[in-house]
Amino acid sequence: MEDVPMNEQTEVLEEDTQKDKFLTFTLGEECYGIEIRYVTEIIGLQPITEVPELPEYIRGIINLRGKIIPIMDVRLRFKKSFREYNDRTCVIVIDIKDLSIGLIVDSVSEVISILEENIVNPPEMGRNSQNRYIKGIGKVENSVKLLLDCDKLLKDDDAQKLENI
Repeated sequence: MEDVPMNEQTEVLEEDTQKDKFLTFTLGEECYGIEIRYVTEIIGLQPITEVPELPEYIRGIINLRGKIIPIMDVRLRFKKSFREYNDRTCVIVIDIKDLSIGLIVDSVSEVISILEENIVNPPEMGRNSQNRYIKGIGKVENSVKLLLDCDKLLKDDDAQKLENI
C-alpha cells in the first residue's frame, strides 16, 4: 500500500473493516442479517406520515434531521402478519439504489462476522417465494441467519415512486 495515496488507503481499510460484517435483527422467531455497508444508522420508531398510493408495506415517511425517509415494514414486505410496534421495534436506515430507506424490524440484535465460506445459497423454492429477498444463509455456531439482498427489497418502480416523494 506504500504507493497508494492516503485517502485511497483509508477507503480500502474501511471496506476491509466492513467485509463479512452483518447487522442482525429479528422478525418473530427468524433472525436476519444485512450487510453492514448498507446500514447508515439505527433509530427508534418515530411518528410516520402516511402517503397515499404507496405499496402497503411502505408505511409512510419520516423526517430525519431534515431528510425525508420512506419507511418499510419488513414484516409486511415478507407477507407476514402485522405486529403492533413496541419498545423493541427499531428502524434500520439503509442506503439502496441511491435512496435512503428505513426498515421497521421487531428488534435489532448485534453486528456479527460471517465469513464467506460460512454462507450458502438459499434453497430454490420457486420464482415467487420469499427467498427472492434472501441472498444467502449464514451459518453461525448452531444457528442460521437469513442474509437479505437489500437491492431486491424494493422493486424498481417502487424505488422510482419513493424518489419522487
